[in-house]
This record gives sequence, C-alpha cells and structure tokens, in this order.
Amino acid sequence: MSPPMSDAGSPGEVSLREANELRRRSWAKEADSYDKRMGFIERRILGSEHRGWACSHTTGKTLEVAVGTGLNLASYPPEVDLVGLDLSSEMLEIAQGRAKELGREVDLRVGDAHALPFDAESFDSVLCTFSLCNIPEPRLAVAEMKRVLRSGGHLVLVDHIGSDARMIFWIQRAIEFFSIRSEGEHMTRRSLAHVTAEGFEVVETERMGPGRMVERILARKPSASESA
Repeated sequence: MSPPMSDAGSPGEVSLREANELRRRSWAKEADSYDKRMGFIERRILGSEHRGWACSHTTGKTLEVAVGTGLNLASYPPEVDLVGLDLSSEMLEIAQGRAKELGREVDLRVGDAHALPFDAESFDSVLCTFSLCNIPEPRLAVAEMKRVLRSGGHLVLVDHIGSDARMIFWIQRAIEFFSIRSEGEHMTRRSLAHVTAEGFEVVETERMGPGRMVERILARKPSASESA
C-alpha cells in the first residue's frame, strides 16, 4: 500500500502547481497589453492568417483551450457551440467583452489545461493556438484534449516552434533562456510529437513562415475499434 499523500501533494504536483502560478501571475500583468503585443508579433513574424485556418476546422461543440483574450472569437463559424477555458481570469474578462462586441455566445471558464473540467467525449473539436508553448506540461494537456474529444473529433493546434534555419533557431534558444525563467514561454517546443504519442491520427500538418517556425496541426481522435 502506498503511503498517504501529504497536503502539499507529490513533488511533481507541487512543481506543476508552482509553474501554473507563475503563468497566472504573468498573464494577470500582461492581460491589458496582450492584444497589442500579439498583434505586432503576428503581423511582423508569425503571420495573421493562422487563426482563421484553425477556426475553420472546428465543428459542433468546440472547446478552445487557453482562449486568452478571445483573439480567435471573430474567426469561428457562426454555428459552432463554443466553450473557452483559460488559466487567467483577467484574460477572460477581456474575452467576455470581445464576445459581447461580436454578439458571440461563448461559455468562458477559468480552468487548467492539465485537468480540463469536462467529461470524457464532450466535444466535437478542441482548438489551441499559440499556447502549448506556455503550458507547463504540454503532453499532459494534449492527453486531456484527447480525453474530452469524441471519437472522430478533431484537434486543431497552431504554435511557434523551433526554426529549421540554424541562425533563427539559435536566436530562439537565446530568447528562450530568459523567457522560460521569467514567464514560462518556450520558443523551440514542438507539439507534433505529443500529438502522435497520444495516438491521434494526423490529418494535416504544415510548417510555415520565416524559418518555418509556425506549425499547423489537424489531427483526429480514432475510435476505440480503430485504436485496437
């Protein structure tokens, strides 16, 4: 029989909890300036077309993990039944105002990507854009996205990744040395390995932009019979 767990939890749980708290504090400080900063980065570096691509692949009941300030809200098909989750209540407050301006119905909730507060097989689509780079345990988050997806449902991911141009990659690594410590931001992570490790069927993947440092992924959750 295993020993009882202390109130502090296991070392791994404490580490994850502390990592989440670092990000929560960071987003609370950055919420008001996030749209302006992200808009500049997308216009000048990453490209502004990725959000439309991602949202166009959602159908039915859709969950956006790390919805943030709601920058994707204007791009969803009108028939999508949308739920948005984020760690930061400050970011969600801005997203709520954006939804109201757009006349968009969306259920916005505070929550952790590592432990999604939804039943298994609740959603037809799950989307996450430019956020797995900042989630402390991306493999766990992808596993949770799979859990809440219905069989045959689609996972849609867009993120910046390590460039395959050597000079750009080493610039990213230099930035990452400081950004991981200050706000938990990883520049050179790649989500595709987690998607395949969790048993998704990759439908489409493409690297784009300067140094091919943006990756789009469309993946499908196989049924139990297909996975057997």
